[in-house]
Amino acid sequence: MQSVGVRVLDDVLHEAVGRRHRPDPVTGATSGPAGNAELTAWTGLVLLALIAVELVTLLDVHGLLSWHVVVGVLLTAVAALKIASTGWRILRYYTGNGPYRTAGPPPVLLRILGPMVIAGTVAVLVSGLWLIAVGPDGSRRPMATVLGRPLDWLTIHKVSFLFFAAVVGVHTLARLIPAVNLGTGRSRREGGVGRLRGWGPRLAIVTATLVAGALAAVLILPAASGWRNERDFHDSPAGTGFHHD
Repeated sequence: MQSVGVRVLDDVLHEAVGRRHRPDPVTGATSGPAGNAELTAWTGLVLLALIAVELVTLLDVHGLLSWHVVVGVLLTAVAALKIASTGWRILRYYTGNGPYRTAGPPPVLLRILGPMVIAGTVAVLVSGLWLIAVGPDGSRRPMATVLGRPLDWLTIHKVSFLFFAAVVGVHTLARLIPAVNLGTGRSRREGGVGRLRGWGPRLAIVTATLVAGALAAVLILPAASGWRNERDFHDSPAGTGFHHD
């Protein structure tokens, strides 16, 4: 008989490689859990693409500062949509909604990892936006002393990024193949199901989120001008990535 630990790992591995996925019922005009899973998959794939672009901008943050800011703001908008989509599924499951109870929760390890992914994402993006708001000087102004070292917003942002990179890296390994299968409709086609009801509004939601993020980036970009005058980027947010968001 397998131990509990082995079964837990097997659950994650089987879902990660696409051997198993939750039986998401298709209900109502929005397709219920199946529609929610599709929306979450779409936003996850968009997030992954934006994260990849953001990482590229770290190769030359000074030269690509505008792109770094714009992509960071877009990340914030899409991350908010993904948190909302995931949060809706959690809410429906724990309030006893029949179709969502039938679909069931993700594997245990992913349930544990989920809150950490949300916390890391919120921390790195919010602290990055705050760096823009307070500028280089305000970002380095100590707020407190922790273990004999000054704590400022720049440090918080760097530590947040390291935590974010670790948990999101693991989450991506576990969810990439399922997200591709759900986002492209492969899982449905294999099950004999065609296009889900409500796909148009879901696509409109993702598009509207990107447009809103782009408009916000245009408004926020001028506030990042103070960072363009930074000469020593080794002491600036470029040191560890996801900086100047």
